[in-house]
Amino acid sequence: KNAGGMTVVTNAGCSGKYIGVLDFDIKDHRVVGYNYKMLPILTDFVKPDAAMVSFITKMRNTKYDENVVEARSSAMSNNMDRLDKTYDEILTEKLCKTDQTLYRRGNFMGTWDQVLVNSLREEHDPDFAMSAGVRWGTSVPAGHDVTMEDLMTNTSMTYGETYVSELKGAQLKDILEGIAENLFVQDPYLQSGGDMVRMGGMDYTIDPAATLGNRISEMKDDEGTTIDPNKSYKVSGWAQVGSVGNGRLMWDVAADYLRKQGTLDLKKVNHPTIKGVKTNPGIENYAGKLI
Repeated sequence: KNAGGMTVVTNAGCSGKYIGVLDFDIKDHRVVGYNYKMLPILTDFVKPDAAMVSFITKMRNTKYDENVVEARSSAMSNNMDRLDKTYDEILTEKLCKTDQTLYRRGNFMGTWDQVLVNSLREEHDPDFAMSAGVRWGTSVPAGHDVTMEDLMTNTSMTYGETYVSELKGAQLKDILEGIAENLFVQDPYLQSGGDMVRMGGMDYTIDPAATLGNRISEMKDDEGTTIDPNKSYKVSGWAQVGSVGNGRLMWDVAADYLRKQGTLDLKKVNHPTIKGVKTNPGIENYAGKLI
């Protein structure tokens, strides 16, 4: 609701899962009602386009060669382990099974996000790991195999290098506060896209309705120790836009982590505690704690 009446906002999801259908009831040149529904796309009910099937098959049977560019860094541009394999062979590799549904749809955290930050922590041995707050990528139901293709839908981009940096506790809070301001500032014209950054190895409380500098509190590591604002911490991450990290590509880091699991069982997911939204239907069935 706003001063001009009511604005209808819709979001039909991603990855070709749904089509959003918004019907308006118009009388006397005015909208007097509306109905919104999400129609699931059942792939098996849609006859494949023969030309597109042929193109996809051709691409998947193409072999990976030395001309492939995976990274901005020339040192990581080509992965020799993939050389002369077809893309189908690469993408259909079964990395592990999962005991939990892997998803990335959460506003604050998801199990796929936990896989990524766990991978970064294993690779770089930091105190904490950060992964961008995005929700694209396909889900994997519990009990299923996790393939390289599943992983690539969640990580493939043109700036997938990983990195390690040193940040003081106060700087970490400033980063979280800045991202929260982009998302929750009251003026919608000042809000930015994306979701809250995903943190690995850290728990915190967030109050979306608070003001800049006052949203983030109770920052603690996985052992329950409060983050010291004056202490330096080793932090790893990926997908830097303004600079090029010197760590391996995120999909290779995560693939190695998953290959070691056998059956993936995430013992902990760093869902932040959210304050003041218990009655908000948009956060229904939140996997973390609401206060």
